[in-house]
Amino acid sequence: MLGTTACGSRVDDTGEAAADGGVESCVDTSGDSVKIGLLNSMSGTMSISETTVRRSLELAVEEINADGGVLGKQLEVVTEDGASEPTIFAERATKLIQSDCVAAVFGGWTSSSRKAMLPVFESNDALLFYPVQYEGLEASENIFYTGATTNQQIIPALDYLKDEVGVTSLHLVGSDYVFPRTANAIITAYAEENGIEIVGEDYEPLGSTEGIQTIVNRVQSSGADAVFNTLNGDSNVSFFTQYANVGLTPETMPVLSVSIAEEEVPGIGVDKLEGQYTAWNYYQTVDSPENEQFVTAFKEAYGDDAVTSDPMEAAYTSVYLWKGMVEKAESFDVADVQEAADGVSFDAPEGPVTVDGDNHHIAKTALIGRVNADGLIDAVWSSDGPIDPDPCLEGYDWASSMEKDETYC
Repeated sequence: MLGTTACGSRVDDTGEAAADGGVESCVDTSGDSVKIGLLNSMSGTMSISETTVRRSLELAVEEINADGGVLGKQLEVVTEDGASEPTIFAERATKLIQSDCVAAVFGGWTSSSRKAMLPVFESNDALLFYPVQYEGLEASENIFYTGATTNQQIIPALDYLKDEVGVTSLHLVGSDYVFPRTANAIITAYAEENGIEIVGEDYEPLGSTEGIQTIVNRVQSSGADAVFNTLNGDSNVSFFTQYANVGLTPETMPVLSVSIAEEEVPGIGVDKLEGQYTAWNYYQTVDSPENEQFVTAFKEAYGDDAVTSDPMEAAYTSVYLWKGMVEKAESFDVADVQEAADGVSFDAPEGPVTVDGDNHHIAKTALIGRVNADGLIDAVWSSDGPIDPDPCLEGYDWASSMEKDETYC
């Protein structure tokens, strides 16, 4: 048996070094605990969203430890701040893997942060559990994506706007980075196939507000039936303030957002968001025993005013899914966990979720919601059960001409 194992020595579940020819790991499972990493933005523009994700991860860890841990081992948490900067996410991920010797990392939010971390996890043969909806067109063996991919959020949102709201024209507004740019390319391809006119497309640097007034003026003058919003972080506060100031309303030009959840509503203002649409796979208002237990536990831990949201729930669920994979594999080893992943399920607060071992995404039910006067979100539409993940949009002819990364698609 080994004691504290130096970085560079792969160890199996008895703590003995392995010689499998793969990338060496320093994960030590010889004692009564195993380390995991939590990597979220606790500062910077994304802290408005990621702080509560950190809390939900910690809640899952506390529950799992109270229930005996994973394979009889307590989870020892190592936390890092990604500071809303992709390069810092990559640096902190490297530290967690190579110096802290964690068995898995949970975190990230923006696609820029994920893209920056991806080569770190692939080159170190480590595991990242990424909890946020994203633009798809990716499926790394070293990442498990527990938020929605495109066909579980963006496409259902477009279907809803077209079929239920009667939208025939859209103005696209987003932050200037990977997710909004790619999402809007997908939206444009969908629109061309479905007779929807894209009358405007505007971007603001992530966290910036300088150009928001100009963007809102363009939105107003565009005459669009609706706005599809992929802004992230603090920019949303300015956007919805200016949107209201020029007299736009959910009745005159509704906004459908894919990055605003319950925890962002107070920061933006309930009065500015009431009646606006969102597309997610979970809301605090989901009516199920599992969600009632989750919401109750979260409020007990963080106060009666605390709210739950989709990324928080997906993060919470990710820890339980990793636990299920490890216990199915009877091993913390990356290759063993990857092999055991297919079919692992969890009765999550959002409903039952199941891991697809081929693309490392999970089946999820799509929900369209509207912000209510209490600052919560009520579902106004739901898919008929969980939607199988299709990150590369292989099931959509209109997406066949889109540029895709051949590494994954």
